[in-house]
Amino acid sequence: MGHVVRMTLTGAAGITFVFLVDLANLFWIAKAGDRTLVAAIGFAFAVQFFAVSIGVGLMIAGVAMISRGIGMGDFERARQDATGAMALTLTVQLLVAVLIVALREPMLRQVGAEGETLALASRYILISMPSLIVMAVGMAGQASLRAVGDGRRSMYVTLTSGAVAMVVDPFLILGLGLGLDGAALGVVLSRFVMAGMAMLFAIGVHDLFARPDWNAIKRSAKPFALVAVPAILTQMATPFGNYLLTGVIAGFGDNAVAAWAVVNRMMVVAFGGLFSLSGAIGGIFGQNYGAGLIDRVRSAFRDALIFCAGYSILVWAMLVATAQLVIVGFGLVDQGAQVYEAFAYLGAGAFLFIGALFVSNAAFNNLDKPTRSTMLNWLRDGVLILPVALWASSVFGAPGVVYAQSGAGAAVGVIGAMWTWRYLRQL
Repeated sequence: MGHVVRMTLTGAAGITFVFLVDLANLFWIAKAGDRTLVAAIGFAFAVQFFAVSIGVGLMIAGVAMISRGIGMGDFERARQDATGAMALTLTVQLLVAVLIVALREPMLRQVGAEGETLALASRYILISMPSLIVMAVGMAGQASLRAVGDGRRSMYVTLTSGAVAMVVDPFLILGLGLGLDGAALGVVLSRFVMAGMAMLFAIGVHDLFARPDWNAIKRSAKPFALVAVPAILTQMATPFGNYLLTGVIAGFGDNAVAAWAVVNRMMVVAFGGLFSLSGAIGGIFGQNYGAGLIDRVRSAFRDALIFCAGYSILVWAMLVATAQLVIVGFGLVDQGAQVYEAFAYLGAGAFLFIGALFVSNAAFNNLDKPTRSTMLNWLRDGVLILPVALWASSVFGAPGVVYAQSGAGAAVGVIGAMWTWRYLRQL
């Protein structure tokens, strides 16, 4: 439990700060007093979420492959695998960036953006998306740090990039009056800082990257792909579900979409510890599985579920207590205020069970059953979420979208925890 908590909290400190910076970014945009700008961020997020989720899937594959080599005591193999993971991650993210830039307007129209909101969201993506390549370097570097168990320096990477963005964003958005363009430029700058810090620690401290060798990269490609492909498919389920839900909530107007943007950012800030847990626990599973210590794998899973429950209850109480302050601070009105209240008062409680899904995904990804993670996530986001959202929004209005997201996630979280525990007992 001590190792689970240390790795999770060091990761959470970094990742939550980055998400907090993203929330602050939205706050500065909201202070401009134009709902269209906030709604544009919401629509852009629905598209960009796909790119970031692919990056997370690639990072999961890097952690799994590198940590297993370390667990087996073959550090040189781990260094070569780290270099292979970096090369493959860069290649995939380059293709993703090109595709999203080329298809951004059709994707935005499909999710409900139109008029000035469409133009603003499209420009935001055009400015920020090319830096996805830089972000890929940072994520590959962080994957190697997590694989070796250096949660502290992985935290420093995200804290540093977030701190730069926290200072620069209000200056660009309000000080220079660049608005949404300033927010996009802040994203680009923070990604460069992330990449530089990650490589400084990964190479300068741990020497985790070998000199690029074509044969070593080719050898790494298959084991990397065996985890990366199902991990990406797993991670893509969430942005797909978010994309569908954004389309549903767009029917209730820009106020509802603006609140949806706030909910999405507040969710990752509040539950950053659970997002961090799913990344931290992967390296613990991978090392102990590689070393053949199955009892430790089981105890890590149990401890992670206990951590999820305690963390979720604490955060839910904080969200309830601050709900009205957030509504006033972001200027949410009418349907927008109702959407945020639905999240803070009820939807956040579902993370008691959604957190179990995160842990189950990490377990399956690192214990040779990654397709099970894919199945669970697509059950939630590809099968359940749209019909439930259409029904709930017809009954409850815009808040029904939040209820649908939470209910589907909680149901699949319970299924995932039971399925994972059964598998661990059989190992």
